Amino acid sequence: MNWEAEKQLGERIRRFREGRKLTQEQFSAKLQLCGCDLTRSAVAKIEAGQRHLYVDELCCIAKVLAVSYSELLD
Repeated sequence: MNWEAEKQLGERIRRFREGRKLTQEQFSAKLQLCGCDLTRSAVAKIEAGQRHLYVDELCCIAKVLAVSYSELLD
């Protein structure tokens, strides 16, 4: 993935998270309950496009946000 694509993905994740009225801390806690060990700091870096995402993390993010992969990746 290139940096621009990662930045766009991070922005989409942030918009979906904010749309569900979740703070980064709350989102991180929900991800951890789903088995995805992402801290609030990691969530912030993902949303800023400064951290790569692994496929299993993307799966948990989609599940917690209740969105499809295509909604995140379009």
